[in-house]
Amino acid sequence: MSLRHAVMVALLEGEASGYDLAKGFDASVANFWMATPQQLYRELDRMRADGLVQARVVEQERRPNKRLFSLTETGHRVLREFTATPPRPGAIRDELMVKVQAVDAGDAEAVRAAIGERMDWAEAKIARYERLRARLLNGRSEEEYLADADRIGPYLTLMRGLAFERENHRWGEWALAVLKQRSTATT
Repeated sequence: MSLRHAVMVALLEGEASGYDLAKGFDASVANFWMATPQQLYRELDRMRADGLVQARVVEQERRPNKRLFSLTETGHRVLREFTATPPRPGAIRDELMVKVQAVDAGDAEAVRAAIGERMDWAEAKIARYERLRARLLNGRSEEEYLADADRIGPYLTLMRGLAFERENHRWGEWALAVLKQRSTATT
């Protein structure tokens, strides 16, 4: 998968400026794909050159003009083709796991602190995802939402992100307990 596919998915929500995409990226696809605003702007320019998105300029008073991007027919076709191809297996690249692997030879206190920070990060993301879920459901049950929603993909990926962060937090609690038990057994 490439950033362009993630941008195309974000544009399924409708026309957006690069700024809006960068801001909204965090609330939509960031639970499975990360990108900086600079990466998004560069990719939008490449996508426009490739005919995947079109841009229209909106003139603004007292602010610079902004470009609003939307998917072209070609962009929709490429996205359909992308969804039809089997995904490559995912790979975890996580610096914290390398540090945990080395905890026996390294600074155990620093590793414990890093696990705690990861747990804090997971808690913050869980809270953000729960707010987004409440906003999507808007007082409806999950069953009602899934029956009535125009698009269910964002909800499905949100729930995967929520499960992932909950598991990160559970693992952190368990790992800290194991490390604490180990340190008291060796002292």
